[in-house]
Amino acid sequence: MPQHHTAAVNGIDVHYVEEGEGPLVLLLHGFPESWYSWRHQFGPLAAAGYRVVAPDQRGYGGTDRPAAVDAYTMPHLVGDVVGLIGALGERQAVVVGHDWGAPVAWHTALFRPDLVRGVVGLSVAPSHHMPVPPLSLMRQRFGDDFYQLYFQEPGVADAELAADPRATFRKVLVGGSATGTLTGRTAGTGFIGDLPEPATLPSWFTEADVEEYATQYGAAGFTGGLNWYRNIDRNWELTAPWRTARITPPAALIAGDHDLVRTFYPPGFLDQLAAIVPDLRAVVDVPDCGHWTQQEQPERVNAALLEFLAGLD
Repeated sequence: MPQHHTAAVNGIDVHYVEEGEGPLVLLLHGFPESWYSWRHQFGPLAAAGYRVVAPDQRGYGGTDRPAAVDAYTMPHLVGDVVGLIGALGERQAVVVGHDWGAPVAWHTALFRPDLVRGVVGLSVAPSHHMPVPPLSLMRQRFGDDFYQLYFQEPGVADAELAADPRATFRKVLVGGSATGTLTGRTAGTGFIGDLPEPATLPSWFTEADVEEYATQYGAAGFTGGLNWYRNIDRNWELTAPWRTARITPPAALIAGDHDLVRTFYPPGFLDQLAAIVPDLRAVVDVPDCGHWTQQEQPERVNAALLEFLAGLD
């Protein structure tokens, strides 16, 4: 059974959940999620002989939530991963990330390839360092109402999402799934204002899951996770030294065939990944799957992860 622990890491206390023994596999969640998004991965990966650890990342759940917005930069987030690997008494890990966790996983492999046996991104692929600050490109391509631009003003999205956490999770997770209607936002409606609350939940997302997320976010709030978005341009500045660097550890990308993130990429983007990740061993399209990859299709995701891990061993 998964066990809960806390470790002092990179100047903060990090809550993490652990099961199994063997080579370390770190599972990094996205927004708005927590360690709980990996609930279906613990048992199968542990049974296959791996030490599976899923932390609440900085700003989430039972992990500390620094007040300063600039305490959530990519160097901080990668520093937390590096510190956790050391706190667990390990020398290396396979780092797996979903949504925002994927850029953290990719950058951990970029910054510290000596610590990364392999890296897997779910939903979000790595990208070249952009020639201009990312927020300006988002505004040009998607308009002023793009959700990541809406998230920039401190306190606004925080209050909207926290007003009714149960409704937030029903709308966002069902809306972003393979059968959902989350396609963007309408001006003046907030992030979820024009999303219907589903009358019933899909089989992969139960009322017990809603309650778990709502309880975690009722205590921690949404500000920590939203602060990651508020460092997008700052991260662009801080990662400039790696502008032409490549991600060298063995890698894989797993994405749902109905994932909204796919619409963010320019034509031919995935065909160019080998220039960024030369040891890209698999690109897995998960059928009948939206954005919440490991929750919507856990059996297919687990099979892809185990195949990648076996290739490393």
